[in-house]
Order: sequence, then C-alpha cells, then structure tokens
Amino acid sequence: QVQLVQSGGGLVQPGGSLRLSCAASGFRLDYYAIGWFRQAPGKEREGISCISRIDGATYYAASVKGRFTISRDNAKNTGYLQMNSLTAAHPSVSYCAAGAALSCDSDYSPSTADFQPWGQGTQVTLSS
Repeated sequence: QVQLVQSGGGLVQPGGSLRLSCAASGFRLDYYAIGWFRQAPGKEREGISCISRIDGATYYAASVKGRFTISRDNAKNTGYLQMNSLTAAHPSVSYCAAGAALSCDSDYSPSTADFQPWGQGTQVTLSS
C-alpha cells in the first residue's frame, strides 16, 4: 500500500521546537520531492517547504525561513521538518506529501496540485 505516515506532532510551548517525520511505505521516496504544508482551521492548505529529490535544493516560505529546516534520509525512506521558534501564528495541522518531477528551488512555491500521496496530518498545538 502506497502511503506516507507522519509522526512527531504534539504540544509545545511558544518558542519551542518540534521535529516532524514523514515515512513512506509502498514506494521509494527518493524518486520524489517532499513538500510540507500547513492548514489553519477554515483556511486553505499552504505550502511552507519543499526539498528536491536529486540535488537537495530547498524552498521555504517567508514565514518560516530561518526557523524551519527540511531534510530527507533516503536510506530510511523518510522526510523531516525541524520547526524551531514556534509561535501562535502557526496553524494547527501540518501535512507532508510526495511530488514527482519537481525542483524545489527558491522560485518554486509548493502547490497542492503537484503532490500525491499525502500524509495523514500532524497536530501541532501551542500551550498557553
């Protein structure tokens, strides 16, 4: 079965850090770019980061640049998103997805239409 399984979300204090994982099964993730998206309640899913499949080129949205780091471990068939300095501005659910034939450089803004399959989503909650 082709799927992406996410882990690593949870409760974190403002200013804290979390690392999200995205493990692929049923297919080789190194054949795909990896994208991370976030979705606030009642809003559209927004692309925040992407890493290319071959040269490791990356894209970060302006809102997360300098605080988030995307990476991949092809031997483990897994992608990661390290999120630092989390603030209340961050929406509640993060998603990973695999994208074929993509180059994730600074000129590319991830679009949901370019990615399939998707992870199940990971809840990120900031404590008060």
